Amino acid sequence: MTLYVLFLVLSAAVLHAVWNLISKKANGKAPFVWLMYIGSTAVYLPLLVYHIASHEKFQWSAAMLWFSLSSAMLHIAYFLILQKGYRRADLSVVYPLARGSGPLLSSIAAILVLRETFRYNIALGLVLILAGVLVITGLKFKKGDRKIRAGVLWGTLTGLFIALYTLNDAIAIKQYQLSPLQLTFSSNTFSILLLFPFVIGQTSEIKRELREHKWSILAIAVLSPAAYILVLEALKLAPLTVIAPARETSILIGVFMGSKALDERDGKRRIVASILILCGIVSLSFA
Repeated sequence: MTLYVLFLVLSAAVLHAVWNLISKKANGKAPFVWLMYIGSTAVYLPLLVYHIASHEKFQWSAAMLWFSLSSAMLHIAYFLILQKGYRRADLSVVYPLARGSGPLLSSIAAILVLRETFRYNIALGLVLILAGVLVITGLKFKKGDRKIRAGVLWGTLTGLFIALYTLNDAIAIKQYQLSPLQLTFSSNTFSILLLFPFVIGQTSEIKRELREHKWSILAIAVLSPAAYILVLEALKLAPLTVIAPARETSILIGVFMGSKALDERDGKRRIVASILILCGIVSLSFA
């Protein structure tokens, strides 16, 4: 990995953790996500126009249509599930579980479905991630601690969709040579259209979100695509197995922010758990 690629990935990690902190504070639902997509499309339209005018034409193709649509559906599910998790549990629980469970689930599926070899790297990675999960929860799966259980559930579901959209978009970028900026913009446009039927009857909620969270919406509209575009650019220069674990340094940043900015409990323990999860992801990447 070159210094330039490392800079791209670490910058993406910081931006990703920051917008998740903002998202946690907003506690938005479907109208919030829809407005975020509108804001993102509006903000990045001038950049797309400049990119097309100075570098390359828009890639009109069946591949662009398919991957934009599939990416939109997966990202919508990801955002809605993530927001649900943030309404039910702490950032320092949901965020590391979301980032760590994707590689965990992908590895388990590869072994069970694709019959891939169960190497020691995979075993070590799975043990470390599971250990991190247990440390984060503090073994509090008992009936009385619904917040912890909710964090595990929604964090894991979020991780599943992270794995799906990462695979989808990596294929689009690496195998079909689609432009990261064009793919992201097209995906956001489809997301606006797909969510429209679900928010059209929520006018009062849309107005409330604009009144109370307009700056949060704008911040996420800028930071979320920026973080992902940086990762997609890095994927053009380095393998996914290298980019994915480096990107997950955002876990430590996110947990630290949750502990300090949101005053969430058990901060030190959750940072230790996040280090275990991060080490597990690195181990899986070398399998």
